[in-house]
Formats: sequence, C-alpha cells, structure tokens
Amino acid sequence: MSKLGGGIGGAGGTAAGPTAAAAAAAAQKQRALLQKADADVASLVDNFSALINIARVNDPPVRNSQEEFQMEMRASRMVHSADSLLKLVSELKRTAIFSGLASLSENVDRRIEVLNQQAEGTDRMLERIGQEAAASLKELEAHYYSSVVRTPL
Repeated sequence: MSKLGGGIGGAGGTAAGPTAAAAAAAAQKQRALLQKADADVASLVDNFSALINIARVNDPPVRNSQEEFQMEMRASRMVHSADSLLKLVSELKRTAIFSGLASLSENVDRRIEVLNQQAEGTDRMLERIGQEAAASLKELEAHYYSSVVRTPL
C-alpha cells in the first residue's frame, strides 16, 4: 500500500500551539486509516487465496460440504473486508471535502489577518519615517542657513 505524504504545518514551515496539535491529530488519523486499509487489503488477499485453495472439487460429499462452508465463510469475510474498504474510502472523501474546505477557509482568514496587520505596521512605519525625514530636513536646513562656511551664490 503506498503511503500518501504531504507536509503538515503552518505558514513558513513552523507549527506551534493549536496548529501543532492539529497536525499531530491529523498524522495520527492518517496512520490509523492507513493501518486499517492495509489490514482490510491483507484480509481480502488472504481470504481470496484460501477461497481459491478450497475450491477444488473432491468426491467425498462430507468433504465437499465442509469445503462449501469454508468457502462461504471466506467469501463472507471478503465481503466484510470490501465493505470496510468502501466505508474507509467514503470517510476519506468526506474528510477531504469538509476538512479541506474548513481548513482552507481558516488558512485564508488567518492569512488575510496577518497581511492586514503587516499593512497597518508598514503604514505606521512609513508615517514615522516621513516625520523623521521632515524633522531631519528642517534641522539640516537650519544648520545650512546658519552656517558660516556657506558659500554665497
């Protein structure tokens, strides 16, 4: 069974607080789902192999009825494993649809908030830099016009 990868983390590659807990929970759930899928596929293969081995035709009627019962039991186990895999696929689809949209919406909202804060910080910094530049320019003009080394035009 191939394992689907994918990094889980916050923006910038670091995860902290609730994001780290969510990432750990998601990784745990992924491991559990992969183990369940592996177990169901292994059960399907084992039961199918046993079903093929039992499917020989023999002459004694008692042995045929025993083999028929074993075949029914193995077929029932295969159906159960296949049903379990179908439920797993359905759960994965639901999780991908709903969790994907919810987490995507959360990430977009969080990113918008961060960018708005950065824009406000940048605006404040530019205003402060403009005020400092104006004050420095006034001070430089005052020194220039009061300087004795100023060359007349």
